[in-house]
Amino acid sequence: MAEFLMEGGHPLHGSVAVSGAKNAALPACIASLLTDEPVILREVPVLLDVSTILYTLSALGKRVVRNEGSVSIAGGNRLQSEANPYSVRKMRASFLVLGPLLARLGEAVVPLPGGCAIGARPVDLHLEGLRALGAHVVQRDGVVRVVADRLVGAEFSFPFPSVGATEQVLMTACLAQGRTTLRNAAVEPEVLDLIALLQSMGAVIAVEGRTISIDGVRALRGTEHALIPDRMEAGTLLLAGLITGGRVVVSPARVDHMQSFLDTLREMGVQVILDGDTIGVERASRCDAVVVETSPYPGFPTDLHPQLVACLALGRGTSRLREQVFERRFAYTDGLRSMGARLDVQGQQLTVHGVDRFRAQRVEAPDIRGGAALVLAGLAAQGQTTITDVGHIERGHENLVGKLQELGASIERREEPASSSSVVG
Repeated sequence: MAEFLMEGGHPLHGSVAVSGAKNAALPACIASLLTDEPVILREVPVLLDVSTILYTLSALGKRVVRNEGSVSIAGGNRLQSEANPYSVRKMRASFLVLGPLLARLGEAVVPLPGGCAIGARPVDLHLEGLRALGAHVVQRDGVVRVVADRLVGAEFSFPFPSVGATEQVLMTACLAQGRTTLRNAAVEPEVLDLIALLQSMGAVIAVEGRTISIDGVRALRGTEHALIPDRMEAGTLLLAGLITGGRVVVSPARVDHMQSFLDTLREMGVQVILDGDTIGVERASRCDAVVVETSPYPGFPTDLHPQLVACLALGRGTSRLREQVFERRFAYTDGLRSMGARLDVQGQQLTVHGVDRFRAQRVEAPDIRGGAALVLAGLAAQGQTTITDVGHIERGHENLVGKLQELGASIERREEPASSSSVVG
């Protein structure tokens, strides 16, 4: 396993490039299952999660060619209906192959998913949505099998706007007969980017508020599509500048995708500088306390919650954050506490009492976003901080060490030395 070593206490300054969105790349790759024609995706980040998805598609019979910044996915061998258990159990997004395989082949067999342990995130809504379209679903021994002689459009209402379930049912409905209407659907920018991709493939989709209407077609075609910039990476890099007292500029960025986050920064007393697809931030003093609730888009994104808390922990006064998306998002708080943060967790409510400084520490990354929060804390702490198990972080952040180095951070990645207990003599 790898670890990050950093010498904190140095303000970050400069401009840095934002990668294509990981959360747009994963469903976009899977959407290629809906056609045998080539789907070419540009601005694809180099991430372990993306590699896992591409491996899954290859095992299903797709021909995958990866070039710098782009991926071409086309028909190769005969499409298989059963997904590779290793890749699906390794990463939750792989479960999204279920609906597209069903739509193309009339059946699919997919193991239940894995991923970061930040909450229950059951797949019930995925399966209920597929049932609404006419699928017969059997779940046994950790595997889901779905079968349908034909899929027929239907009306389906989500009890809450689940991103994954929306993407699952949306892709499946593109090849169903008739109209499907999804109510209370997720409308995150990454979902809308998937819709733009599907439309360029010939899907007939309309969005009004949280209602998505899909008129099924007989077949979809190949296309070329550029992914949107990663708003989570952009936010993380901006917060790295703030927590170190520097000035960081990111581009390309979609300001319209980041309004809730940027509004929160302004409430914290941060100066936000906008110029086209460029966002810059700086602060004259410690950040002010705020009250924040995470919620589905256009609310404050749960994937920037831990990084924001790292900044607030060095701010003035007492901040409060309520997590309303994932019930186990707080695993990172143990690491921040060991570095000197004063944090109180009561249920889904987090109270942050600002402190003057962090102390360098050896901490473990619990998940993608919690690990990023610990990196930010290490950049602000005096002395050398070591973060272990950084594979979690690297699942969601392309070349994070290199980008932080561009901004002046003293950080390096190295393989963890083997422990003496693992040596066999």
